[in-house]
Amino acid sequence: MARRKSKPVSFDAMVKFFIRQYNIPTRKDVDKLNARLDRLEKLIRSRTTYGGRSSRKVIASGGQEHRAVVTATDMVLDVIKNHPKGAGFGDIQAVTGFESKKIRNIIYRLDKTKKIRRKRRGIYVSV
Repeated sequence: MARRKSKPVSFDAMVKFFIRQYNIPTRKDVDKLNARLDRLEKLIRSRTTYGGRSSRKVIASGGQEHRAVVTATDMVLDVIKNHPKGAGFGDIQAVTGFESKKIRNIIYRLDKTKKIRRKRRGIYVSV
């Protein structure tokens, strides 16, 4: 019996097969993800809010309006200033949404720079 000759498989077809079989992302997939990330970053930058308040506005000398960058330290200090009797650790964490380690580091720096003082354990007052 004569054996039938099979068609030769092209290299491109073999590569496409492996890409589909093993779910390897293509350049088009990576470009789509980058475009989505850019949109999300733009959305996050446009909505720099915390505690229901938006970021501060600064007018440049050219008359154009820019949004000032609100740092995490500024956010924590604002929360402490808004509580005249003292802000607790839980209050700060609830308003800012930061992890406890980050809040502890910020409170330590604010205390060292004398911007806040510790009323008692876990209660902080603006100076």
